[in-house]
Amino acid sequence: MAQILDGKAQAAKIRNQVMVNISNIPSGKPGPCMAVVQVGDDPASTIYIAQKEKACAEVGINFKKVSLPGNISNDAMLAEIDTLNNDSNVHGYMVQQPLPKQLDVDEILTTIAPHKDVDCLHPYNVGMISEGRGTLLPCTPAGVIALLDAYNIGLEGKHCVILGRSRIVGKPLGMMMLGKNATVTYCHSRTKNVAEICRQADVLAVAIGRAKFVTADMIKEGCVLVDVGINRIDGGSAAKGKKICGDIDYDGCFKKASYITPVPGGVGPMTVALLISNAFSAWAKSR
Repeated sequence: MAQILDGKAQAAKIRNQVMVNISNIPSGKPGPCMAVVQVGDDPASTIYIAQKEKACAEVGINFKKVSLPGNISNDAMLAEIDTLNNDSNVHGYMVQQPLPKQLDVDEILTTIAPHKDVDCLHPYNVGMISEGRGTLLPCTPAGVIALLDAYNIGLEGKHCVILGRSRIVGKPLGMMMLGKNATVTYCHSRTKNVAEICRQADVLAVAIGRAKFVTADMIKEGCVLVDVGINRIDGGSAAKGKKICGDIDYDGCFKKASYITPVPGGVGPMTVALLISNAFSAWAKSR
């Protein structure tokens, strides 16, 4: 049976270390401040931002929410980004996605000052990851690597298969795994024989947003399973409503895998913890 990769427990350790670091800041010296920009009032985004604000409060990081109207123009949005870039009281920030269609996401992300880019989506920071020299790391991929490291799961010489090639998870995770001397294979919507490739994986990371897509017949015995997916499915009755599951059929794969991340409680908490860690790192680099 698989050993559960407990993201909650490991995330708590990361948050505690950040809290200790902040407690050691000399009295009277301003501590780190992180901002999150929300455009419009998407309910899911509001929930995610509240989670980040709570996490910041728990460790002692000052938090600033910048709320902008959903019909904001691209030029006005860029002006807001420029203001944050030049605000010495904000050490790191991120723009909560998704953004309204009238906004140019690529231009906005490229306008964020790299040294304040706690989401690590600026091309400069992405390039630094490929060189293995990143200071600010993409939160979800870095959370995955930190979780594997916590359980002494080495990647050197391992075949790591990644389902999904998004710039938020799949692509940077593959680069970070390469940095650990793994052999990396990407699978995506145009990949043929996905199941056959998955069965070759020593480590299988899945981030495609398809509930329970990976089943037991798609993995080999002893595979390490990392589930980045978050899906809301029918709970089976009107009383239960919706429940959360990942991209991996957890119950079906549990007995066959060597390690597995639960959903919720696996990668999710690590993502928030690494965001907090990035916020502290951005502050420390600004000193």
